[in-house]
Amino acid sequence: MPSEDETDRKILRELQRDSRTSNNLLAERVGLSPSSCWRRVRALEESGAIRRYTVDLDETVLGLTFKAIVHVHLTRHDQGLVTDFIRMVRTKEEIRACWATTGASDYHLHVVCRDLEAYNRFLEEFLFSMPAVASAQTNLVLRTIKD
Repeated sequence: MPSEDETDRKILRELQRDSRTSNNLLAERVGLSPSSCWRRVRALEESGAIRRYTVDLDETVLGLTFKAIVHVHLTRHDQGLVTDFIRMVRTKEEIRACWATTGASDYHLHVVCRDLEAYNRFLEEFLFSMPAVASAQTNLVLRTIKD
């Protein structure tokens, strides 16, 4: 029988593949009784290992065909400006993810828009209007290899 950690990893992999999997099917796939599986899932939720359940949307079907990684450089690292930048980034629907990293750029944004025109509006009306932003470099996503 697998260790608790290995069983939990199996549960997490199965839920990542399909978070709508019924408890009975999940239990069968990981080799547990339904009641034991349910308890483990609840414990993973309560521990914070499972933060939420989401839906994986097909952005192309939804008409969101422009995808980019935007490397953002800040004017300076003034705490107020950084706080405002982060707050604003969290409100923008086009920004699917934001990472603060080491290296040449301060932040990296995963941006999804309808088209180039919508992306230009995003840049001009949103990103470049923020006092914290000095510049941004855009890399277009040509195709997704792994999501």
